[in-house]
Amino acid sequence: MQTMNLLFLCTGNSCRSVLSEAIFNHLAPAGWKAISAGSQPAGQLHPRAVALLQRKGISTDGYYSKSWDDLPVSPEVVITVCGSAAGETCPAYLGPVLRAHWGVEDPSHVVGTEEEIAAAFERAYQIIRTRIEAFLALPADRMLDKQALEHIGTLGAAC
Repeated sequence: MQTMNLLFLCTGNSCRSVLSEAIFNHLAPAGWKAISAGSQPAGQLHPRAVALLQRKGISTDGYYSKSWDDLPVSPEVVITVCGSAAGETCPAYLGPVLRAHWGVEDPSHVVGTEEEIAAAFERAYQIIRTRIEAFLALPADRMLDKQALEHIGTLGAAC
């Protein structure tokens, strides 16, 4: 597969979907691109998400919180990363694309000590990275297989 455009989607597009976009773009082969968006964008990236990515050596240049109405390309695959256990309503992208759900609890909602909050962001990062690495390891003929994509959404900690 020479090119692929993925959309990572959540409600606010400030944390989980941006982590996903940045990690994917950091790991993906040339010609593959992830974008992220939200159904109700927060208007800014979560500072802890940006700091975490920078600590991991992943660029955040050019990333911003944006609406799914402002996409520069049409994706082939849309992956929602909303955490259903948190009672979030996961937005439903209406374009004719393959969809999968990779729910991740929102670390920005964690209340606790500095260490507990940092651990929640690290957990979200690790879950997302594990899933993206699993996706990138799929044989080319399975990358657009809904069952394979949904299975990847179960890897890592349960949501």
